[in-house]
Amino acid sequence: MYVFLSSHDLEVFPFIQVKSFIFALMNQKHVLIVEDEENLLKIIKLNLELEGYSVTPAITGIEALKEFRKNNFDLILLDVMLPEMNGFDVCEEIRKENKEVPILFLTAKGSGEDRVQGLKLGADDYLTKPFNLEELLLRIQILLKRSNNNKPTSSTPNSFKFGNNEINFITYEIKDVNGDKSQISKREIALLKLLIERKGEVISREEILDKVWGTDVYPSSRTIDNYILAFRKYFEKNQREPEHFHSIRGVGYKFTE
Repeated sequence: MYVFLSSHDLEVFPFIQVKSFIFALMNQKHVLIVEDEENLLKIIKLNLELEGYSVTPAITGIEALKEFRKNNFDLILLDVMLPEMNGFDVCEEIRKENKEVPILFLTAKGSGEDRVQGLKLGADDYLTKPFNLEELLLRIQILLKRSNNNKPTSSTPNSFKFGNNEINFITYEIKDVNGDKSQISKREIALLKLLIERKGEVISREEILDKVWGTDVYPSSRTIDNYILAFRKYFEKNQREPEHFHSIRGVGYKFTE
């Protein structure tokens, strides 16, 4: 998107307004919409633009991959039933090249099997048609917030070693206590990163839900416990007497080296 300001524009707009306008453009989120229903595509595109997003549309799966490879997107809205290449295959190809960009499926296929397949391929959320536009906008906001929270900070290295274990936050690859290498899920990496960034500190269940799962999806009361149990299986010499991953009853969870 190119914006040209004439000398007249600069006279009309005070400097602070021009500066704020340029800042807003630089921080504008770029969304790729992949949808073959043209009317729905136009409606979503219009409403996202009204909310301040920059939007690139695509109608086919092949077109979506072309756009993805020549642009940087902050979020992808992806239909499942697409011509040339279905949304599941598009998602799988995107995840081979980029594990970070949030992907939200928009689809008429609302069965549990389809939802599980999409999430297994690396999608972050799933919204069944017909949907409420306000809910879509809210889910987009939440995914972008979560994505921003999960980006590495200056205090978070690309990888982290403790004992015989190693975690790569970029490739999602771990080396476990036995020296075996494997790849874990995006959500496991997000939870590990949060715990390690705050090592020695007890983090409440509520904060973990907000930063890792997002406020739109609440797992069962046992879900975080199951993740901690999985981490102990990966990284602890003695799972019954953990050195690194601790559950503090009634309070939260803690990582120690």
